[in-house]
Amino acid sequence: MKKNMITGSKLWSIAMITSLLAACSAPATTSTTANAATSTTGTTKTVSVSEQTSVKYADLVSLDADDTNISWSETDSTAIKLNGTTATVTGSGAKAANGSVTISEAGTYVLSGELTDGQIVVNVADKGTVHLVLNGATIHDNDSAAIYIQKAGKAVITLEKGTKNTVSDGKTYVYADATTDEPDAAIFSKADLTFNGAGQLTVTGNYNEGITSKDDLKIISGNISVKAADDGIKGKDMVAIQAGTITIEAEGDGIKSTNDTDTTKGFVAIAGGTFDIQSGNDGIQAETALVADGGTYNIVTGGGSANAPAKVEEGPFGGGGGGWGGGTPPTDMGTPPDGEPPADMPEMPTNSGTNAGTNTNGATASNSANTTTTTDNNADADTATTATESTSAKALKAGADLTVNGGTYTIDSMDDSLHSNNNVTVNDGTFSIESGDDGIHADQALTINGGTITIAKSYEGLEGAIITLNDGDVDVTASDDGVNAAGGETETAANTAASTDSATTATDAATTSNSSVTETTGTTSTTDQASQGTAANQQGRGPGGMGGAAASNNEFHINGGSLTVNAGGDGLDSNGFINMTGGTVIVNGPTDSGNGALDYDGTFEISGGYLVAAGSSGMAQGTSDTSTQNTIVMTFPATQKAGTLVHVQDSEGNNILTFAPAKDYQTVVVSSPDLKKDGSYVIYSGGTSTGKAVDGLYTDGTYSGGTQVVAFQSTSNVTWVNESGVTTANSGMGGPGGGGGQGGFGGGRNRSQSGTTSDSTGTTDSAK
Repeated sequence: MKKNMITGSKLWSIAMITSLLAACSAPATTSTTANAATSTTGTTKTVSVSEQTSVKYADLVSLDADDTNISWSETDSTAIKLNGTTATVTGSGAKAANGSVTISEAGTYVLSGELTDGQIVVNVADKGTVHLVLNGATIHDNDSAAIYIQKAGKAVITLEKGTKNTVSDGKTYVYADATTDEPDAAIFSKADLTFNGAGQLTVTGNYNEGITSKDDLKIISGNISVKAADDGIKGKDMVAIQAGTITIEAEGDGIKSTNDTDTTKGFVAIAGGTFDIQSGNDGIQAETALVADGGTYNIVTGGGSANAPAKVEEGPFGGGGGGWGGGTPPTDMGTPPDGEPPADMPEMPTNSGTNAGTNTNGATASNSANTTTTTDNNADADTATTATESTSAKALKAGADLTVNGGTYTIDSMDDSLHSNNNVTVNDGTFSIESGDDGIHADQALTINGGTITIAKSYEGLEGAIITLNDGDVDVTASDDGVNAAGGETETAANTAASTDSATTATDAATTSNSSVTETTGTTSTTDQASQGTAANQQGRGPGGMGGAAASNNEFHINGGSLTVNAGGDGLDSNGFINMTGGTVIVNGPTDSGNGALDYDGTFEISGGYLVAAGSSGMAQGTSDTSTQNTIVMTFPATQKAGTLVHVQDSEGNNILTFAPAKDYQTVVVSSPDLKKDGSYVIYSGGTSTGKAVDGLYTDGTYSGGTQVVAFQSTSNVTWVNESGVTTANSGMGGPGGGGGQGGFGGGRNRSQSGTTSDSTGTTDSAK
């Protein structure tokens, strides 16, 4: 089943009502291909793939001598000795009074001892660099930030090697007046802030946040542990982490950047380090780009995937091909746009805001875990609407592009594990993912160029408007669709009426965008691949109901690597087309007939690689007859038990397929470079193999002991067979369709366009 991916205005109720009305009309045909020339009118967003480039930490972050300076000497520094509620200053540039220390000149200051209720204030008028060395210091302020960088060109905090340092605040802050809300973190800086050194720092933000910089925040090294009532580590213009060991326990976000007015800022860039993050909200969140070159990550968000709200499969308003097909229509209206979960989504038990402190004016500290009101940046400036921002508990989240170049990631997230409002690119890395929603989600393009990705639990494994697998090893387990190319392309008429979408995605910070977006209104047509649009239009007219979905602009490209899918819904699902030129794909699809191992609204053209897809037979599709590589689609007379071998060999006994599906199945699709259009083949069921199986697929050894089901002669590049011999393609059934389009009330997709309609019978042998 496909998930609704409607974009634009957040006037959800109006959009859904309009979808109901629009579902009664047959949608216009839409066809597309990568880099296709398109003409657009109507409500369509066209996404086209461009050349992939990769941004890295060094492309975004530059360091100066102050950032890396950890040296100091007694003769060239000022010593600040903390003692209870007082402090002694030896040297120039600082004064102690009323239990606090104020630093007014640039220079190096070495802090040691314990301050039980006081503040270190940096207020340097000449904007010079202040170097604070924590040399075994414990600093606590009951009613404000313990370290407050009020004014400076830059502040550098060095954690002296071999020392343990502690910084904390109280739950209640005292501000000068009701309009003041800063500082609001145990360590708060209005200037650029850098941490370095080899010592330890423990920060407890009892009031609100742990560490905050209103400018750049850089961590060069150190062992830093943060516990916060809201966000753990926050930088406005950037958060850049070169190395270190970072442990965060936050009720809000773990690490975040916040600049949403300058697209060259608001990013998070990580070169390496060790991270252990437990957050009520997002683990690592960038307002614009998020780049991770390496590191070791253990991230748990929102209490983990076990705490995710229950998902409900969509009715016809999930869009797409077909509708209810009779019976009682579902009351569920589908999943609202990102950021607006269903009304029954439970509140996070750790995010009620009860742990956040209060100020003396009785106001609760600003807490990202609380519900807040924000302006929808996707709305037209003249018709901007406000919406309630709900809990987001994603592990890695980017407002613009998310790029992973390496690292080891262990993620248990209540929400998406990797998420971008624009593009996700995985170039390398090892991922162990358990997600309460999508394993990896991109609103636009999702590109995998390498790495090892294991999504052991998800609602949908991979999701994006355009999905490309170039290399890497990907293993997906999903309760719904394994791979879902959907969204990013169509808006409802209600959205257009509510507001004119004039937003442009913030991608300037990362020079790596691998897709271009054109937002228009009306219908879309392309000047090439007209046959694809025709096939999609024919498939949109399912028997037994009103018009179903036409193909959208969504694309799924498989060019290399390996992909293994175990899906409760559709295995490979595209609201547009699928194109495979290489790689190995193994699909253990659904056991119910309302979904298929393969499900696409346009075409599935295969010209290379190896494909095997097993699942139920009711909605089965093969590859398209426009493919240049041959395919066999076998439907067994009855459901076969999980683990029962299916074996295909040619007339000379050469192995084409020996496969043990992980679940019960009735239809198997196999496409291999070894299949010939005019070849003779025999299909067996059961038996054993002496070979070694990888994900159920045997690539060597000897097969024996099976029961011959059918022998046949292939005369087409896509041959459908059953126990009686060559037959025609599955005609489909009326029933629920997928997301991305506006389906009819009773339609299903007519599967006759997928695969051969050859009337040749070949030679047959009945099963023994």
